[in-house]
Amino acid sequence: MRQPDIGLKVAELRQQKNITQEQLSELCEVSTRTIQRIEAGEVEPRAYTRSALSDVLGFDFNQDNTENEGLWLALIHLSSMIPLVIFPLVLWSWKKNQSYEIDRQGKQAINFQITMAIVLFAASACAFFAPMAMMLLYTRSDIQAVTSIWPLTSLAPLPMIAIGMYCFAVAVINTLRSLSDRRVIYPLSVRFVR
Repeated sequence: MRQPDIGLKVAELRQQKNITQEQLSELCEVSTRTIQRIEAGEVEPRAYTRSALSDVLGFDFNQDNTENEGLWLALIHLSSMIPLVIFPLVLWSWKKNQSYEIDRQGKQAINFQITMAIVLFAASACAFFAPMAMMLLYTRSDIQAVTSIWPLTSLAPLPMIAIGMYCFAVAVINTLRSLSDRRVIYPLSVRFVR
């Protein structure tokens, strides 16, 4: 892992643990100015500082396995084609400590998948219960009204198909964006994983 990714990850983990730069510098036995410069991306931390940061923050800053980062990012984004959170979650959990980008983009993909799973569940529930509710509104003697509801039930899977196509398109676009080192965007997603 290289700068500025190290600095961004140090700042993120420090804030998650609710410790100040001064407290981190005391725990790592380095100066506060060193922590400030690392977080700003101005300097590359020395081996001792990397080890101390790894111990205190619980992240392996000594690992430099970013040669396959693009492949893992592509797999994470492609795994979000189907609204099943398990695939990007497993990939992200396995590789999140090796790269800041894998950690950041993996969280985005997981948040998107959780959001789409909730939307898909709601659409499925509406598609299932709406025709039943309409049938209950009519009396048994009104056979003509009941038979006019059945064509509407054939339209019930359309929202689920649209959600699937949307997930597929977003996954492909973000895979291509990540491979070309551009910012990935997951619109309409709620931030569940921070």
